[in-house]
Amino acid sequence: MEEQNDNQLNIELSEEMAEGTYSNLAIITHSNSEFVLDFIRVMPGVPKAKVKSRIVLTPDHAKRLMSALEDNIAKFEMSNGTIKVGGDNNGGMPFNFGGPTAQA
Repeated sequence: MEEQNDNQLNIELSEEMAEGTYSNLAIITHSNSEFVLDFIRVMPGVPKAKVKSRIVLTPDHAKRLMSALEDNIAKFEMSNGTIKVGGDNNGGMPFNFGGPTAQA
C-alpha cells in the first residue's frame, strides 16, 4: 500500500514560465519587512535596461534562499570547479561586455 506524504506540494510549471527569463544583473533592496530582488538584462551598446522580473521575499525566506544558493553553488563547484567571479571591476555591474566599441 502506498503512503501519501501530507507535506507533498504539487507545483505546476507552465510552458511559458519554463522558458525562463535571462538576467545578467540583479539588484537587491530591503525594508524591515521584505527583500526585493530585481532581475535585469543589460545589453551591450544599450544605455537603458528594464527590470525583467521582480521577486519579493520575507526576510526569513530570503535567508533560506541564500542558504539554498550557497548549498547549490558548493555542489556545482564540486562537480565543475570554482566559479570565477568578475574581472577588473571586482564584481561590479557588467557594463563592459568586451569586444569592439562603437565609433561614429
